[in-house]
Amino acid sequence: MTSKTLRKLIEEKPFVTCPGVFDLVSGKLADRTKADALYMTGYGVAASYLGLPDAGLATYSQMLDRVQVIAQTVRKPLIADGDTGYGGLLNVHHTVRGYERAGAAAIQLEDQQGPKKCGHTPNRHVISAKEMVNKLTVGNDARSSKDFLIIARTDARTQLGLDEAIRRGEAYAEAGADIIFIESPESEAEMRKIGIALDVPLVSNQLHGGRTPILNQDKLREIGYRMAIYPTAGLLATAYALNNVYSALAEDKPVQEPLYDFNVFSSLIGFQEVWAFEKKHASLEAD
Repeated sequence: MTSKTLRKLIEEKPFVTCPGVFDLVSGKLADRTKADALYMTGYGVAASYLGLPDAGLATYSQMLDRVQVIAQTVRKPLIADGDTGYGGLLNVHHTVRGYERAGAAAIQLEDQQGPKKCGHTPNRHVISAKEMVNKLTVGNDARSSKDFLIIARTDARTQLGLDEAIRRGEAYAEAGADIIFIESPESEAEMRKIGIALDVPLVSNQLHGGRTPILNQDKLREIGYRMAIYPTAGLLATAYALNNVYSALAEDKPVQEPLYDFNVFSSLIGFQEVWAFEKKHASLEAD
């Protein structure tokens, strides 16, 4: 159970920081930091859970499973990637209700054509603005509480240009989206133009290795953003460390990567509770 809703954080804090999580270990570790909220990355979930690219291959049921288990494990508000809503208007209705019941604090919906792709990869295409407005209208009606936020993402910048992306951002806010996400601007100047044009809460996708510049939080706030997500930082750091460790082990070399303390990690994943349970019920096991 979170102590504050994501809406409350956005209202009270000058900037909201959301590291990307992709499984239960990353969720637990990020939950122990000073981060304000967590972002369940579709790119990371597709990779870690399915071993597949973020190219529209993960189903609603598979993503909902990840939302539920991560939301139940962490205390911070969880923003969950909902892709395109997994279909038409009825699918969007079902998806919003499912994510809200699963414990997410917000759902991210995007205006890509199916099958969708990671927003920093090529060959993405968008549906019409009207189709997305209809999805957001349905999503707005589907949620049971206004504390469950809707983040509307447009991928129009790459295909149709920045002006069209900004126009869509305005339309999506009018349709009931709480936060606007203009995907993959390609310079600080473009990001600044977005911040000037849109008088609504904006989220920046700070994707390491992607098209958008990585800026510090003071700069992001100065140019008009209220939130930032960091989808790939933890995933790529994990992959880098695992590659080095596994290669060393396979080649019978000493492991050079720093390792998380075994006892601290055992506590992180709940062994303290196991030991407490065993101590409390030791007499029952002896019978």
